[in-house]
Amino acid sequence: QWERLWFLILTLSFFLTLVWFYFWWEVHNDYNEINWFLYNRMGYWSDWSIPILVTTAAGFTYITVLLILALCHIAVGQQMNLHWLHKIGLMTTLITTVVTMSSIAQLWDDEWEMVFISLQATAPFLHIGALAAVTALSWLIAGQFARMEKATSQMLMFTAYLAVVVALYLVPLTISSPCIMEKKALGPKPAIIGHRGAPMLAPENTLMSFQKAVEQKTYGVQADVVLSYDGVPFLMHDKTLRRTTNVEEVFPERAYELSSMFNWTDLEKLNAGEWFLQNDPFWTAGSLSRSDYLEAANQSVCKLADMLEVVKDNTSLILNFQDLPPAHPYYSTYINTTLKTILASGIRQQAVMWLPDAERQLVRQIAPGFQQTSGLKLDTERMREKGIVKLNLRYTKVTNEDVRDYTAANLSVNLYTVNEPWLYSILWCTGVQSVTSDSSHVLRKVPFPIWLMPPDEYRLIWITSDLISFIIIVGVFIFQKPATDIPFFSCRWRLGSIRTYNPEQIMLSAAVRRSSRDVKIMKEKLIFSEINSGVETTDELSLCSENGY
Repeated sequence: QWERLWFLILTLSFFLTLVWFYFWWEVHNDYNEINWFLYNRMGYWSDWSIPILVTTAAGFTYITVLLILALCHIAVGQQMNLHWLHKIGLMTTLITTVVTMSSIAQLWDDEWEMVFISLQATAPFLHIGALAAVTALSWLIAGQFARMEKATSQMLMFTAYLAVVVALYLVPLTISSPCIMEKKALGPKPAIIGHRGAPMLAPENTLMSFQKAVEQKTYGVQADVVLSYDGVPFLMHDKTLRRTTNVEEVFPERAYELSSMFNWTDLEKLNAGEWFLQNDPFWTAGSLSRSDYLEAANQSVCKLADMLEVVKDNTSLILNFQDLPPAHPYYSTYINTTLKTILASGIRQQAVMWLPDAERQLVRQIAPGFQQTSGLKLDTERMREKGIVKLNLRYTKVTNEDVRDYTAANLSVNLYTVNEPWLYSILWCTGVQSVTSDSSHVLRKVPFPIWLMPPDEYRLIWITSDLISFIIIVGVFIFQKPATDIPFFSCRWRLGSIRTYNPEQIMLSAAVRRSSRDVKIMKEKLIFSEINSGVETTDELSLCSENGY
């Protein structure tokens, strides 16, 4: 009973660590967001993504090896005999996985949506992998089935295995992926908008970052605008300057002060590039050329006007604004001040996607050409009432049906932050018009969705895989246990079953409290196993016939 309990715990640990490993591998798209989230919680920057990934991979590998060894023991009719050190390691891995998964679910439940989105890209291939694994297990299941004494146990095992197999055969009925479609139905490639410029190639929200985005021929750029205490619009994502400048060195007593409470003359003294080379948030600093490395190290806080001068001729623009504290002298007029800066740059109004909800009517009057954009998910009627023509949402906030509905209403959807080619491919198949990305230099090189499969071709692969699996499983069960209604095969199977019992195993098992009938059966098997090597096949068959075995 204890051996069975430990095997159940091992199996549970395998599936939980598999899910956690899959989750953490797929959220690679959001590693920088996760690190930023933890930075806000703990107050200092550290790259937690790689240590967590390495630890997860090690735990999953350890549990997988233990499970394979346990299955090998079961296959030869032995107990697991799990060492106490492995029991401690198993329980530690299980508890750590459960606690970590629960923590992510509580702190950042939105991230679990990534699992369901990723299945749109991986489910067809995971199905084939799972089918291969369950088919391979048929040899072990059939062997156990043949060795079982009780018909009830045989039926329970066979029914459970059959249920799993049938479920896997029918899983494709539940798989829905936008990339299972005809090639002619594929829409245009989503436009790419550089998130704070090109933050993998240069420090975010700096002039160099936007220059790199223009060099990559991105459709547009996204920037975060703040107004200094003396009324100068500049670019900064965080509320403080700690993460992306050296404010702790230059103004240590003001390190935790809001960035909007600094005068521009003070902001000009800060370095906004060294942090990028030191922290290396995207693991790309080492790939910079010598000239780019030196340029990045000397970046300063960027004015909105300087950025507009770089992007105004060829690039669209999404502007996001930080709210100012009530004590700020421009608290009630920062929209007007920013609008003047934008219009004075000469950028086309149609190229500006205006995101803030504050003073939207005023903005529409002063700059009627701006594309009014909402950061909130609204229905189509509400968007028309407010004059909104575009949505800017996180990719987890919309479904495939939402995108189709917005497109049918002639409304555009931009999703952020999309960094991985597989996610970009899924959104491409869905029909998304544009995405905001940290890796514009990578996505621009994606010429076609990673995979695209016509429905008829997918159904053919699905049915073929199921048929091959079914034939293999039936063949394995026939080979392991021939039909008992044929005397020759019945006799051979029963004697074959006797040979699978090791005398030492039988003696050990007999030591366990059992019924007298079970002990008698094992003694008979022990006798047969001892004399088996000296008995000819014809004698065995004769013995079968005469004694009814």
